[in-house]
Amino acid sequence: MNLIALFQNKALIAGLIAWALAQLIKIPLDYLRTRRWNWALLFTTGGMPSSHSALVTATTLAIGLYYGFDSPIFALGVAITMIVTYDAAGVRQQAGIHAQRINVIFEELLRGHPINERDLKIVLGHTPLEVTGGILLGLVVATSQWLVWN
Repeated sequence: MNLIALFQNKALIAGLIAWALAQLIKIPLDYLRTRRWNWALLFTTGGMPSSHSALVTATTLAIGLYYGFDSPIFALGVAITMIVTYDAAGVRQQAGIHAQRINVIFEELLRGHPINERDLKIVLGHTPLEVTGGILLGLVVATSQWLVWN
């Protein structure tokens, strides 16, 4: 694999920058809400903005900007972006709600007994606002990169 070619893949770079920025932005936004720093957010799913949405949106827009909006690869990117953003706000959000309710059931059933199992992961998905934040971040990153590195 040619690493130089990998670092010249503008669509990939746009997506990775958007993903990294989304993960970084979660920390100060969470601090404003909770008044405590939570550095674990760098490595977790969920939260504002959606890094999944930012990644696929920036990659897809960069493909359109650099290779043409009439490209079949752009069409595939749009389809994947639609699936990922729907999944982030829909299916994964519901899985998080179910995990939260199952954890409550475990607590009620086993009250007074030590629980050795880890709680189910509650923050899996995103609210529609978090997905929208990721989409907007992806659009800004890809457009900014294209304006600078065209």
